[in-house]
This record gives sequence, structure tokens and C-alpha cells, in this order.
Amino acid sequence: MNAEVRPVDSQPAAEAAYLLADFGSTYTKLTAVEQTTGRLLATAEHPTTLETDVMDGYDAALAALEAELPGTEYSQRLACSSAGGGLRLAVVGQERLISAEAGNRVALSAGARVVAVTTGELQGVRELALTRPDVVLLVGGTDGGDESVLRRNAARLAASRLGVPVVVAGNVAARDDIVAQLTGRVPVLAADNVLPDIGVVNPDSARAMIRRVFLEHVIGGRHLSASDRFRDLVKAVTPDAVLDGVTALAQAVAAAIPDSGDVMVVDVGGATTDVYSALSRPGERGLWEPHAVTDLSERRTVEGDLGVRWSAPGVVAAAEAGKLPVDGLAAPAELRAARPGHLPEDAAEEAADLRLATLAGTLAIRRHARQVTGYGARGVTHVVVSGGTFRHAVAADRDTALAGMLADPGNRGLIGGATALVDEHYVLAAAGLLTQFDPTTAVALLNRYLVGSSHGTM
Repeated sequence: MNAEVRPVDSQPAAEAAYLLADFGSTYTKLTAVEQTTGRLLATAEHPTTLETDVMDGYDAALAALEAELPGTEYSQRLACSSAGGGLRLAVVGQERLISAEAGNRVALSAGARVVAVTTGELQGVRELALTRPDVVLLVGGTDGGDESVLRRNAARLAASRLGVPVVVAGNVAARDDIVAQLTGRVPVLAADNVLPDIGVVNPDSARAMIRRVFLEHVIGGRHLSASDRFRDLVKAVTPDAVLDGVTALAQAVAAAIPDSGDVMVVDVGGATTDVYSALSRPGERGLWEPHAVTDLSERRTVEGDLGVRWSAPGVVAAAEAGKLPVDGLAAPAELRAARPGHLPEDAAEEAADLRLATLAGTLAIRRHARQVTGYGARGVTHVVVSGGTFRHAVAADRDTALAGMLADPGNRGLIGGATALVDEHYVLAAAGLLTQFDPTTAVALLNRYLVGSSHGTM
């Protein structure tokens, strides 16, 4: 398939520009943005070429973009990635509920999907290996508490041939010994204890190590690309980039719309559906309070069983359990999971994609509503929906689907009456990448294409 390019505002020619890319599980998307002004010059996309080398699709999209914008020079080329279904995380712990909670909290801000949770002493790693983890999170014991299970599980991992990186985030008294034991057998990274005391979860250090594993061993590995260019381009996991974009969006909404409430972003992908919500209100003294978004990682939920390609069967199963209609979707879901690169070939397949995406978004919002608290009196007033399925859908069909999603009684009234907006040009991830390098351009981009959109209502 040829790359699709979309000119947006390419005249006059940009004096300086950035090239931002997102390697998704279904599409590789490129965005050209003028420096400082945030003017979106053009976008291009190509199906992600997982079957060969992900840089093949990138190069095809880049060629189309360069043909549209001849002579444009890029001062920075940055990318994020969730290609290949994202990062698969296995948790090896001591007590099931606590270990599962620790793993999920660590996964939230690391762009990971928890594929296995084992508890107690490992009898072997065969079943763990069958889940095909990209990384193992080894936890167990509070600081100063029991070390025995943690040490025995480390010994079994050291003796195994699992061969994937291990992040050690258990009892700190045993950490140095365990790192020494694993060194030379598997890549090993040390983190603070995710459960330092009873009832206390401390995920930040382990999150940082999980992200490092993704960049060094998944992106830096060779199973997605044999080219060093891929490793050099990718600076973040896609959910992390979107997280930064949402934070900047919440600040921009607060500055532009005095009566705004909270902002929610629903990002439906091929492997996961991520929901982000951020406080967007200024403080009592009329000043922006940084703490209003510092806990955004706790207001993000990642649903690893909800996606329109890799995880499509999970959408059907969860919708059935949630008493949502799924008639005729089982076979299309199985096809998409077996062939993640499959694109709709007719109107019926486009309709199936939109139904799957709408169900994924609806279910993800329901779960998010159960987990987040602390919304202000105005609640969520702005919902941004992202994902290729919504961007490519017929506008009338998409609007009907979004109206149903917002009106779903299962979300506990969290978003009833909110303004809905589709991230038509996929600027959230691009803005998130830019926040680390040029926050001025990032905010300008968001103001142009999200805050100032929706007929002046957002």
C-alpha cells in the first residue's frame, strides 16, 4: 500500500520545522510542524511494516511527505513507538493481590501491558515463558521484611533460559545480592521497592526502569528494525508521549477557557486503549497550580485487552461481559488479531472497525471512571478522542458513535454533556514529543488544532 499524505497548512514554506513520528501497532504516522508557530504543515502515514522492518513504512511515509513539502529542512527528528503491541510485562511477586496491584501501577506510566502475574515461589518458568514477556518485574517483601521468596525467585530466574530483562524492585535489603546473582545471565536493572511498607505503593523508580528497558532492549533490539536509525529516532514510548501531550493540553485549556472543567483523552489503538484525565482548572488565586497535573500518571488507565487489532477479541469478550451489543463482531475481531496489518476493504469492514473502536472506548471509560476520583464540581467538560479508526471514519457515523460513547450510563455520568473532539491530525503525541525539546512550539500546536477547534467551544 502507498503512503497517504495530507497537506494541512503548507503555505508559505516553513523557515524551520520539526519532523515527529509515531510507530503504532497499525500505522506509522509522520507530522511536520513549523518551529515556534506550531503550524502543521502536513501529515503522512503508512501501515506499520512489522512483517519486514518498521523503517520501511517510515521511509515510505517520509518520501510522500518530502514530495508534498519539497526543500523543507528539519531541525529535529523525533519519534515514539508502540509498534509490535507495546511492552509485555510479567510480574513475579509474593502475594497475588499486592503483586498484581504493584505491577499494574508500574505499568500505567511505562506504556506496558501486564501479561502475567505469578505469586509465591516459582516452580519453573515454562508457563511464564509462554506469555512472551519483554521484561520481568521482580517484587516481593517490604523493606526490612521477608526476603526468602524474593531471593528464591531470583535464583530460579537466574537459572532459567528466559533471557529477558529483569527489573528488581523488591526488598532493598536483598537487592544488591539479587542484582549480582542475575548479572551476566540476563539484563538486570535495580529499582526502589515498589512496596516499601504495608499499604504503600511507590512505582516511580520501577516505571523509569521499565521505560529504560523499552528504549534499550525493545527499541534498541533488532526484532522491529535492523536499522540504527530506528533506535536513534525513538525517544519515548507512545503512551508516555501522549501523557506529556495531555498535560500540556490541560494547561492550555485552563489558560484559554476560564470556565473549563477537567480534560479527558481516549486513545484507541491496535493493542491498547488508554484513557487520560487531567485537572484543567487554575488555583484559587487564579494561578496555575502545578500539582493539578503532577498526579496525572495516577489518572491514566491502560487497558491491554482493548484494542482494534492485536486485542480485538478482548473487546468482544469485555463487551459481552458488560452487556453491550457485539453481534457479528467475533469473526472480524479474530481476523484483526491474526492480521494486525489488515485494513478495511469495504464499507462493512469500516463499520466493524468503528464498532470495535467505539466499544473499546466505552469500556475503557467505564473502567477509568471506577478508578479515578477527585474531579471538581464541573467534572469533565472536554473529551478528546484519538485513534486511526476515528480519524478515518465517515464524519456522520463517527459523530453518532461518539455521542453514544459519551451518553453511556456505565461511565457514571463522568462525561455526560462534555464537548467531544477528535484529534484529527494526531497532534497529541507530536506535542508530547515536543514538550521535552521545545514546549513553546508544543503549546502553539495544541492551541491551533485542539484548544481553538470545535467551532470555538474548546
